[in-house]
Amino acid sequence: MSIELRVTSFEKHSAVQGAAWCGGLLLRVATVVSAIWLSACASLNPAASFPTTEAQVAASQPGAPVLDIQSWQTAEGAKVLFVASDALPMLDIRLVMDAGSARDGDQAGLASMTSALLGEGAKGLNVDDIARGFEDRGAEFSSSSYRDMGVISLRTLSDPEFREPVLDLFGKVIGTASFPEEALARIRTQMMQGLRMEKQVPGPQVNKAFMATLYEGHPYGIASDGTLESLPAIQRKQLEQFYDTYYAAGNAVIAMVGAVSREQAEAIAAQISAALPAGEAAPTLARATPLQSRKREHITFPSAQTSILIGNQSTWRGNPDHVALYVGNMVLGGGGFASILTDEVRQKRGYVYGIGSGFSAMASGGPFRVSFQTANENADQALSLTLQLVEQFIQQGPTDSQLEEARTSILGGFALGTADNSDIIGQLGAIGFYDLPLDYLQQFSQQVRAVGAEEIRQAFQRALNADNLAIVSIGPKAPEIVPVDEAPGSELAAVADEAGRGKE
Repeated sequence: MSIELRVTSFEKHSAVQGAAWCGGLLLRVATVVSAIWLSACASLNPAASFPTTEAQVAASQPGAPVLDIQSWQTAEGAKVLFVASDALPMLDIRLVMDAGSARDGDQAGLASMTSALLGEGAKGLNVDDIARGFEDRGAEFSSSSYRDMGVISLRTLSDPEFREPVLDLFGKVIGTASFPEEALARIRTQMMQGLRMEKQVPGPQVNKAFMATLYEGHPYGIASDGTLESLPAIQRKQLEQFYDTYYAAGNAVIAMVGAVSREQAEAIAAQISAALPAGEAAPTLARATPLQSRKREHITFPSAQTSILIGNQSTWRGNPDHVALYVGNMVLGGGGFASILTDEVRQKRGYVYGIGSGFSAMASGGPFRVSFQTANENADQALSLTLQLVEQFIQQGPTDSQLEEARTSILGGFALGTADNSDIIGQLGAIGFYDLPLDYLQQFSQQVRAVGAEEIRQAFQRALNADNLAIVSIGPKAPEIVPVDEAPGSELAAVADEAGRGKE
């Protein structure tokens, strides 16, 4: 669960956004005119370097934009990553700490509640003072919490007239957070009400059960947003201790993108680092252990549909198979209507409205999961077919044509990953937090171009065993594994036909 505080000045931002829109429009018009002019020149000059053959077009395919990422460390031990960008007169700052729910210990919800209370009070400031202080200067402040990390974000105009007072206020908020009792009571009530509401719908219940099943005995299995039993026991002193321990400068990554110089960025990073509690990096968590056999969990719930999650702990940040798994999953279930699971389970048989799969690479072990909802009468067939398709893909991998389609889709979307400052700041935060190389995006792009179908097949076999997948469901009754009906023209029917011909 992530509770986020956002304070925004629409009046001051409208002028900035309007100027940015007009500037963008003029740039697009200029780009189109330039393209037409250059095309005309190219027609007059055959030697101009425009792609005119299939090989030249292939060579000019998009890749990951090259970001000039500068990095250093503050005196207090915070890692800094900075990209200068004058596309907008803005500065985005993101603090990423190893302060997620994996650090809750025996107090489930502690990290989430700590994050939710940031911005609710600081020394000499109440929540209204903080909200007005950011809003009146056109700034946005937010905080959020996940399993691996706690995140604090700030967006401000880069002009010193606005930036400097915003940074002063930001320093007070992160440096003297007071966790006031009245705010604690209010946030606790909100979180507990959210947990009660979750019991009325199937999605949150099955997701929590899935993580608890895969990560039993590991911190990732803890309910990130706490429980109705754990939240009432969390006290203000525990929030302060958690913040001082895990929001310390030595446990922080400071990511910055915007219209400031390197010298200004160094001064800003030093100011932020000095404001944070003093302390060191959190100890590394033990790697989660994948399930070694199939495990079934079912929650009985009166619904018209059965929700099903299938998966296992299968990857981690730094896994050398990461690219092969990512590209392969685009073929299996991550590529929307182009994926095998959507084509076979939805399009050809109509068992589900939507189905997808994915790998989540977290610091100490991330899951592979397939998720879908199906009418109760189709649950047995949908589950059985999905398991068979996953097993088939593990054994056979993608075809060359499937791989090429996935590769083209991934490479074509790279530019969107760094389209604006908010995208870039997210990439910087992840690169810094997971200690990835500064040219990670370029390396990833190159590896996507180079990975082969056989590499993908081998990577899936190392990561997954179809017999060890957990099956977690919620609905009137647990779905059963039954013989699969083969739809005409399906991949399963084609495989069966091929096997039959081989026996003749």
